[in-house]
Amino acid sequence: MSDEENGGMGNDATGLTLGQALRRYVDARNAALSAARASLGISDIDARALLFVIDNPGTRPTALREYLGMTSAGVTTLIDRLVGRSLVRRDVDPDDRRVNRITATIDIDEDPWSALNRFDQDFDLAVGAADQALVGSSAALLESLTAATVGTRR
Repeated sequence: MSDEENGGMGNDATGLTLGQALRRYVDARNAALSAARASLGISDIDARALLFVIDNPGTRPTALREYLGMTSAGVTTLIDRLVGRSLVRRDVDPDDRRVNRITATIDIDEDPWSALNRFDQDFDLAVGAADQALVGSSAALLESLTAATVGTRR
């Protein structure tokens, strides 16, 4: 496959493949996440849940359950754990009192999350400074490859 067919990512010994580049990104982001997790003493699944709640304030437990692929009982236990650590709060939905809404009580811009937030902001700045046509085609390629990969796991 030529360099052009490979999306500009060389396959020679000095160039990175797309997979290698993605793994390096994931490893770098996970390192920032791990530092925050360790500081709070929470598990990976708790951190993933917390980040989802931060990105989706007032989320319902069912949305969190679907995102994490957990059982209802599992997500209830997870939310109880996060509430107990004062990382999220559980509020009754004013429109349907049978439903809870989950909201983060921490600020992503404060320690220990600031390192992860700074990583994401710096990455977003770099993406903004890059050739936007390349960014768009790269995003489309990544979505397509992810869908194809996930689709093969049935």
